[in-house]
Amino acid sequence: MSPELITCGPVTCLNVTGLGEPGGAEHVSAIRALYAVAAAMCVSAGPLEGQWWVEDERPPLQVPRELWRWHLLLPLAGVPEPGAVERAREASRSGGAAVDRVRVVTHTEGECVQVLHAGPFSEEHVTLAVMEEFMAERGLVARGLHHEVYLTGLDDPDPRTLLRQPVRQATPPL
Repeated sequence: MSPELITCGPVTCLNVTGLGEPGGAEHVSAIRALYAVAAAMCVSAGPLEGQWWVEDERPPLQVPRELWRWHLLLPLAGVPEPGAVERAREASRSGGAAVDRVRVVTHTEGECVQVLHAGPFSEEHVTLAVMEEFMAERGLVARGLHHEVYLTGLDDPDPRTLLRQPVRQATPPL
């Protein structure tokens, strides 16, 4: 699939923010908490999404994975009624300590470049390079967090992931 320009938002999601490698204890705990709270709210949600960033001068893929930061998101069909998330967190205490960190957020990314990546997460850098070339050809630069939409389970042997990057027009030199 070739990259395309799309417009995203606003989207209301359940959210947990954390630090650590994908598939690590913190990451897995956050995913469980999101699904536990969604189940307690009796809402359909998903698919799971992640926004990723690093707070480091190095290029992101050169930063050790245990230093990666993320927002995990479960999109909701609408805005929950007041108190619904608090009640769901209380009802899902067995979902682990991360349930206390589940929040409702609404975000708008605006114009984005998006492409389907089919294959292992370790090969995303190839698809990201295609996205960067697409952006450069159109005078676009990244704006905001790298965003992934997991179309298959994270443990799927042949994962499919939408890679999304909010963008803006590059500022011409003076």
